[in-house]
Amino acid sequence: MIDIVDRIRNKKLHDRIVTAEEAAAYIKPGMNIGTSGFTPSGYAKVVTTALAKRMEKEPFRINLFTGASTGPEQDDVLALAHGIERRAPYQTSRVMRKFINSGDIKYTDMHLSECAQYLRYGFMKRGLDVAIIEACAITEEGNIIPTTAVGNAASYVQQADVVIIELNVSQPEELEGMHDIYVPLDPPNRLPIPIIRPGDRIGTPYIPCDPQKIKYIVPSNVMDNTRSFTPIDDNARKMSAHIIDFLEVEKAAGRMPKNLLPIQSGVGSVANAVVHGFVESDLKDLSVYTEVIQDGMFDLIDAGKLTVVSGTGFTPSPEGLKRFYKNIKEYRKHIVLRPQEISNSPEVIRRLGVIAMNTAIECDIYGNVNSTHIMGTKMMNGIGGSGDFARNAYLTIFCTASTAKDGQISCVVPFCSHVDHTEHDVDIIVTEQGLADLRGLSPKERAKEIIEKCSHPDYRAELREYFERADRETAHAQTPHLLEEAFSWHTRYVKTGTMLK
Repeated sequence: MIDIVDRIRNKKLHDRIVTAEEAAAYIKPGMNIGTSGFTPSGYAKVVTTALAKRMEKEPFRINLFTGASTGPEQDDVLALAHGIERRAPYQTSRVMRKFINSGDIKYTDMHLSECAQYLRYGFMKRGLDVAIIEACAITEEGNIIPTTAVGNAASYVQQADVVIIELNVSQPEELEGMHDIYVPLDPPNRLPIPIIRPGDRIGTPYIPCDPQKIKYIVPSNVMDNTRSFTPIDDNARKMSAHIIDFLEVEKAAGRMPKNLLPIQSGVGSVANAVVHGFVESDLKDLSVYTEVIQDGMFDLIDAGKLTVVSGTGFTPSPEGLKRFYKNIKEYRKHIVLRPQEISNSPEVIRRLGVIAMNTAIECDIYGNVNSTHIMGTKMMNGIGGSGDFARNAYLTIFCTASTAKDGQISCVVPFCSHVDHTEHDVDIIVTEQGLADLRGLSPKERAKEIIEKCSHPDYRAELREYFERADRETAHAQTPHLLEEAFSWHTRYVKTGTMLK
């Protein structure tokens, strides 16, 4: 067994060290299980793998609650074992996506800031039976030092009847001190969250935990199974350039300080590429208040352009993870990891005046955005934290390439097949073609901006013709639509076999 004794500073807990199989045997059918992790970082690995193997031999299901997506040792193996009855919130597993879209897994897509409190409020019908939390150490008092993500771990430890800790020796002890753990009280006792600058620390560097709750401690040496980003392409470079040019105009107009307001960037290759563009800009002394910390943030720190980045978890590439570990003593000076209730708090986002930059699957000519569904029916990943930021940011920017499937599909459409972010929350639409500033515009003014500046030339004339005809045939209505024709933009892709898989 892996030696973890030196990392368990409370000696009374040494007798709770067991194998992953012993810990997994405690979990019963129908239990509500909450795990650490936010994207493929800091998630439970060995207990969930052992649990999946047990489920293959004696089939049963659990309800799984996480911070966001996790790695294959959790989401993939449990889905393949048909061991998940219900899953919330965000996920990115291709395996799980298949079972969600076949109806095998009941998936509750929800704003990431709300997940932990939904459980605390009793909205999910029952409480949390077990929390499985990855740690790099346990303090003398029995408190938990998290690893590369916080997510909902602190709230799950607070709520769960029993805590199982995966003590992962592949995670460096230098992570200690990077976290700022603060769990808000519930109404009517909730207090203002006292963050007025992105780097403010308001909590503890550990997850408070009653040692009596810790049922088992399981050794682990499995590294975070992070994913590579696609290479930065011309489209991403152009989108990044459009955004930086726009922000320079905002600065010149006095609507933005020289070092900008705090920025937020969503998860994924496009978002990472957009942030990378800031490295090559003249911007400096930047601050970040976000949920995920990707390679681009390390680039900004290395370039001396970033003072502080606050998030709830790392989402680096495999190369980025090695780079983080190698330079952890320097990076930790700039990084704060918080519970996602705080990193995604609408109150704090509004107070700080965050510039929110997220990605879309498609947008329509009036500024509505679809972030979750393909052709309105097939779940892709989920809304994640984009809604937390979009509704409350100082500026809300959505990025998408103008086309998908090698140009066979326009990502700018007459009417989104599914709406996650309404026109009321979206300020800026950006594609490689250009940037549409929608602030203060009427629906028909927005339509003209988006069609002329963001749509691909191959589809622009058709979109223009649709809008002009809809305006005439609805007698110049406020938001003119020909619904049957608008939705035909989606159904024709299904009929021709170009629907995204």
